[in-house]
Formats: sequence, structure tokens, C-alpha cells
Amino acid sequence: MVFRNLREMFHIDAADYMMSICGDDSLKELSSPGKSGSIFYLSQDERFVIKTLRKSELKILLKMLPKYYNHVRAYDNTLITKFFGVHRITLKAGRKVRFVVMGNMFCTELRIHRKYDLKGSTQGRSTKKQNINENTTLKDLDLSYVFHVDKPWREALFRQISLDCMFLESQSIIDYSMLLGIHFRAPYHLKTSSSHQDSLERCGIPDCDLLQYEEKSSWKGFLLVAHEPGTAVGGSHIRGSMVRASEAGYEEVDLVLPGNGRFRVQLGVNMPARAQKVREDMNTELENPDVIEYDVVLYLGIIDILQEYNMSKRVEHAVKSLKFDPLSISAVDPSSYSKRFVNFLETVFPEQD
Repeated sequence: MVFRNLREMFHIDAADYMMSICGDDSLKELSSPGKSGSIFYLSQDERFVIKTLRKSELKILLKMLPKYYNHVRAYDNTLITKFFGVHRITLKAGRKVRFVVMGNMFCTELRIHRKYDLKGSTQGRSTKKQNINENTTLKDLDLSYVFHVDKPWREALFRQISLDCMFLESQSIIDYSMLLGIHFRAPYHLKTSSSHQDSLERCGIPDCDLLQYEEKSSWKGFLLVAHEPGTAVGGSHIRGSMVRASEAGYEEVDLVLPGNGRFRVQLGVNMPARAQKVREDMNTELENPDVIEYDVVLYLGIIDILQEYNMSKRVEHAVKSLKFDPLSISAVDPSSYSKRFVNFLETVFPEQD
């Protein structure tokens, strides 16, 4: 009943859900980005991620489920993983396999060029350069950019992150991450006014509707237009209201990307930003030594929320603290974890002068 209500809350049709998970099309197996040993699958329509669960993780999920449901219902823009179903199948040999169905936060027509799993800790939070490709999920110490977003969007983002962290702290959860996906556009200094005009003509948008930011603004390479219901693509796992753009006083805006279409800007979905390079990128595929700023579209959400600060984590903290700085390791108490997590993200999304 709870999961059915969650699916209805996000306008997921019961028949579509069944076809995505149990249809004739096989699931796509993904490489596991974590150390849990879980196996990840992607539904053929890419709306859902399926993850196998350990019995301990299932217990934590079911234990927190009533308060999780209340939190998701109370906060439309929550960034926490959206759980749409938990299932168990018994194989012929009698082995039971448990799995959870979650919303895929990268369900977008845009290519995700870079993915980061950000915890705010530093111990073991880097990736060997020889192992990096476009499909690699990078970590905290690999991050070579900071991201500037419009002030109201940043305020809304951190207001929601704080609310989500308070919830996770109340459930004694640690080891969660901010999963950040980045779509890079062409460097803004290569764009011309004629390319903006061509974009307008292709999308059928009159000049008067265009929010073209001035030279002093963050969004030099983006076209933002007043939102029109039914014309833009939104996040399939997001039901929240759209975030307000500060320019021109529009309450809601769509992001127009030449050659890709029109996208609904929501908290954590289709968010335009300016990426500023603060050091050399780990992956040189996109690297251009003459470019230090890029227009990017961001996708972000809080994942891996099924690890309690239990006795084994307390022991891990004690043992690792003998060798490393206690503040640098992932296994810390929920209050410290939450504060460090928010503080780190504030450096990733700095306030603009």
C-alpha cells in the first residue's frame, strides 16, 4: 500500500511500472559503483534503477518506511532517493533475492558526461586515473570544478539538502552520497548571438519570451523561457514545483537547449549552472586548456541511504581513527556526517559575489 501510494504520488501508472520491471524486454545490468556487492540493473525504458539488497538493508528500509513516506509526501522537492517498490523472488535452489526499485535520476535525453559520488570525506575518496572513462562514477577528490547556480536556486537547493539531512540524521543514517551528473555544453565564449537566434527559430520561441542573460550573468550560453505547461520535459522521479529564476521575475522557466529540446527546470533536474575549473580534470577527454568555465546542466540526488550507524560502523570509526584523521573517514556519527556533508557541498556550490 505504501509503495503504491508513492508510485501514485509520482504519477507512475501501475501497468507501466509492471511493464518496465517485468516486461518482455530484459533489464540492463550496470557496473556496481559501490563496495556493497549489490548488483544494479536499469529498466529498458531507463525510468527505474533496480538494486539487489542485503537482508540488513531491507530491514533498515522497512523500519524507516513510515517516516520516509511522510518526509517524501511533505517535501515535494526532496532530493532523497525515490523508492517505488521492494520485492523478493525465490530462485529454484531456494535462495532468496531481494531488490528495490528506485527512480533513475539520469533518465534524460541529455548525455551525462561526468558522474560524481560525493560524501564530503577524503579517505579513499579518489579514483585511479587509468580506470577512468565516461561511465566511471568519480569521487570527492576527483572533483575539479565548482558550480555557480542562480541565487534563488542555490538557496532552495541547500534548504532542501538541510531538510533531507535532518531526516537522515533522525534515522541514524550515514554513508549517503550526493550523486551528481553533469552534461557539458559548448564553452560559452564560443557561442554567438546568431546561434541564440537560430535556437529560437528552431524552437518557435519569439524574441519577447527569451530570457537572455546579460554579460554579468551566470547563464551566458543558456536560453531560458517562461514555462508553458505540457511543452517541456521534466524529471520522471520529481514531482516538486519548479524553481524560480531571478531574472525578469518569472516564477517558472524552461531551459531551451539547441538540438535537444525544451526542459523543465526543477530542483536537482535540468538545472543550468556554470562550471568553473579549479584544477586539471582527471579525464582529459573534455579538457581544453583554453577553457576554464563551461555551461553545464546538472542532475543531483541523495543516494545510498540504507546504512545505519551501528556497532560495526562504530568499530570501523574507532579502528580507522587510529591511522587516519577521524574527520577524513566516512564512518562518523550521524550528526557529524550530516554537518560535514552540507559543509562540503557548500564548497562545491559556492555563493556568488
